[in-house]
Amino acid sequence: MSRVSLVASRLALAVSMALVATAAGAQQNRQANVPAPKDVPYPGKVAIHVDATDNAQGIFRVHESIPVAPGKTTLLYPAWIPGAHSPSGPIYALAGLKLTANGKPVKWTRDKYNVYAFHLDVPQGVSTLQADFEYLSPRRGGFEMTDRMLMLEWDKMSLYPAGYYTRDITFEPTLTLPDGWKYGSALRAQSRSGDTTTFKPLTYNNLVDSPVYAGKYFKRVDLTPKGGAPVHLDIVADAPKDLAITPEQLSKHRALVKQAVTLFGSHHYDHYDFLFSLSDHLAGNGLEHHQSSENGVEADYFTAWKTNAPNRDLLAHEYTHSWNGKFRRGADLWTPNFNVPMGDSLLWVYEGQTQYWGFVLTARSGLWSPEQFRDALAMVAANYDRNREGFQWRTLEDTTNDPTAAHRAPLPYRSWQMSEEYYSAGQMMWLAIDAKIRHLTHDKKSLDNFAKAFFGIDNGSYVTHTYTFDDVVAALNGVVKYDWSDFLHQHVDSLNPPLLGGLKGTGWKLVYTDKPSTYEKEYQNRPESPRHIYNFAWSIGMTMARDGSVNDVRWNGPAFKAGVSTGATLMAVNGTEYSSDVLKQAITDAKGSSTPIKLTFKFQGSVRTVDVDYHKGLQYPHLVRVKGTPDYLSQIIAPKK
Repeated sequence: MSRVSLVASRLALAVSMALVATAAGAQQNRQANVPAPKDVPYPGKVAIHVDATDNAQGIFRVHESIPVAPGKTTLLYPAWIPGAHSPSGPIYALAGLKLTANGKPVKWTRDKYNVYAFHLDVPQGVSTLQADFEYLSPRRGGFEMTDRMLMLEWDKMSLYPAGYYTRDITFEPTLTLPDGWKYGSALRAQSRSGDTTTFKPLTYNNLVDSPVYAGKYFKRVDLTPKGGAPVHLDIVADAPKDLAITPEQLSKHRALVKQAVTLFGSHHYDHYDFLFSLSDHLAGNGLEHHQSSENGVEADYFTAWKTNAPNRDLLAHEYTHSWNGKFRRGADLWTPNFNVPMGDSLLWVYEGQTQYWGFVLTARSGLWSPEQFRDALAMVAANYDRNREGFQWRTLEDTTNDPTAAHRAPLPYRSWQMSEEYYSAGQMMWLAIDAKIRHLTHDKKSLDNFAKAFFGIDNGSYVTHTYTFDDVVAALNGVVKYDWSDFLHQHVDSLNPPLLGGLKGTGWKLVYTDKPSTYEKEYQNRPESPRHIYNFAWSIGMTMARDGSVNDVRWNGPAFKAGVSTGATLMAVNGTEYSSDVLKQAITDAKGSSTPIKLTFKFQGSVRTVDVDYHKGLQYPHLVRVKGTPDYLSQIIAPKK
């Protein structure tokens, strides 16, 4: 390089470094507008009152009294919500914010770069700031309040002072409900006056972790195991008839609690409340908390018991989170407050193993029969047999970024994009680990041993214990020595992970027939359920909504190759007006022939007909035994004493 070139190169490098430094400095200045959290006690207690009586218009009215000192202050609205794994706090729904002190208005400004932060100057002589605002709950589906029930999540109803760990800020909550309504919550009442309940003071992180479900029609059912901490099922329903629970159903829900405590050998709560909404109007929900969980299903959960098996793993999944996700949590998922970004890299433990135990505990408790468990697992396995194209370009661990990248919005061409596969792909990986442990120890140990050693520590404590990848490896090696690091890397951060190996290891294999299982029929035919789809994914590679629109198209499947698009509406099949039965018959008739299936679609104002070259008939997944192998799968779901 010439001297001139060398000088020019050094000058360019210096300019580049200066620009980088300037950009970094600007970024730091943007972040510096919000005080970083410190682990010191917040002076005083924040009083919060929520008026939830406007159930006709779905408006929650909030008043807070916040101890303050004169000078610059920042209030935060929670952004990163535990369990959501993303910055999804609904700041857009906060309205009418007014701040006052000593009866006079206090001006606030929203941070230029952080919409969740509000800055103000507290005047001299002021020790308490009054904050009033409304939370405007959704009014076009996804309801959080109806004329018969509500779900209240405190992160949506509150502002909190920046600069402190949430565990160092004490709140004093009160709640006013519509006349005569009853509620369930992990919160404990201190006093009650009319329809207003004052709860015992608690730290802000625990307040956010303690939602309230309330309703006109309410029932509380005791599920406490013998000698265990209190556990209750707090049910709100659309109508009194929906609250009916038979002795047999009750025994299965009690068995769920017993089987979970037996599995983990501990509990990490003083008491636990399943908050359970049975509604065709309130939003369906599933969200974990340490001493409670939010669970929302259709109104006929109990009354249509024989046909709603696909709903029943929800309670087991969210309950498992008390141990996995709340008590023990990936290190990058723990944050000092709700506005410091989370990292999701270990969600394949947090959610993946919870998905695994959710299925297993549902079966062990009797909420699923062994056949229902196998049929549900077959559908999961089929996704990674026929719908795994996305793993050609991204890893299971990369899908842990999906909650932040997609905010859990529906994605087109899911088999190529993938979507939060750390749940079900993680589940298949943990099935493989369970099978491997049983094989290595000649069936003397299993993943149950890992669960007890990893999640069962410090019985009675609900102080979060974090973990890393190496901690997971060490715990597995504590059960049985093996190269678990390599095993996990093959599944978690390698392309095309071997996700079906666990089935073979448990003595079962995936097959397809032209008849759906009873479980899959129930999965498809619940008219109120978002799961309601006509599933042709395993054959022509499409799933259909009830209205004839294409829910999804399998990447490089027969329909995709014919040019079918997600979102199109199927009008006719081989010239006959579309119905699911007409499409089924056309797929059946095309088996073994060379004649394509003609599908006529309407999409974006145009109508066109495509030829789908598919001739293998209807395909639905099932599990069958592999002869001459140990039946570990049946052992996995057998109830434990």
